[in-house]
Amino acid sequence: MANSERVLITGITGFVGSHLAEMFLARGMEVHGTKRWRSKIENIVHIMDQLHLKEADLRDGHSLFEVVKEVKPHYIFHLAAQSFVPTSWRAPADTMETNAVGTLNLLEAVRKVGIDPAIHIAGSSEEYGLVYPDEVPIKETNPLRPLSPYGVSKVATDKLGFQYHRSYGMRIVVTRSFNHTGPRRGEVFVTSNFAKQIVEIEKGLRKPVIRVGNLDAKRDFSDVRDVVRGYWLSLEKGEFGDCYNICSGTTRVIKDVLDIHLKNSEVKDIKIEEDPLRMRPSDVEILHGDCSKLMKQTGWNPEIPFEKTMSDLMDYWRGRL
Repeated sequence: MANSERVLITGITGFVGSHLAEMFLARGMEVHGTKRWRSKIENIVHIMDQLHLKEADLRDGHSLFEVVKEVKPHYIFHLAAQSFVPTSWRAPADTMETNAVGTLNLLEAVRKVGIDPAIHIAGSSEEYGLVYPDEVPIKETNPLRPLSPYGVSKVATDKLGFQYHRSYGMRIVVTRSFNHTGPRRGEVFVTSNFAKQIVEIEKGLRKPVIRVGNLDAKRDFSDVRDVVRGYWLSLEKGEFGDCYNICSGTTRVIKDVLDIHLKNSEVKDIKIEEDPLRMRPSDVEILHGDCSKLMKQTGWNPEIPFEKTMSDLMDYWRGRL
């Protein structure tokens, strides 16, 4: 791979964006990223001097046009989004505008600048939503029945990728990642939230009580470092106009995730309390993915054991707090 290849990551300051940036820097690529003026930069502060950061907002098409025109990237990884499902219930219109209209603005910017980069669009397993027992593990061909405004916005994002590929010949691949976690995961997400609460208890910052939501939901967790490798391989070796699941192929009940964290804790006597505010109007009961299509097409495999992911996440919070 030539060192002069430029990659543009929207949402580079986020959890996944920071890991993707690290991966491309290690490969000798020139890494550009968009951020908003109010973006928190703690995820990328350790690599800031190696990045080319540009101010842009997904809802402002002109700002995206200016960035694309200036950078003229060979690759675009579109990660920027309102990505927290509970927030989509409180701010559905904002979620739709950021995720769906924002993607439209980015694709229009590329089209108007007149370049032909390979584009990766980060979809989500939340697009599948209501999944029946005879439909698991979930393949890419499964019907999309989203159960949250976030899920609906990601279906729109996904289908825009397909439409712009068919209409304009743009080289676009969509991935539908199932739950992914690891160091730097935002504290609002369940695996990270449990880890943070436990570390706060270890450090005497809170009483030995963990507040939880629905512990019965089943999720398919991958390590973020495996996921970003899947993003790259899907673009490098995947078929344009197609979509690929990225997942571990194994489901875990949320209670089992909590138990792994409790086992890693230095405090052994911790109470668990249900928090009504952590329950959703309609929750997806099971997300269990089939990633055989991606594996066959690109040779991708998940490599990092879940226990190591959880241990690294706990250590991340021990370093932060």
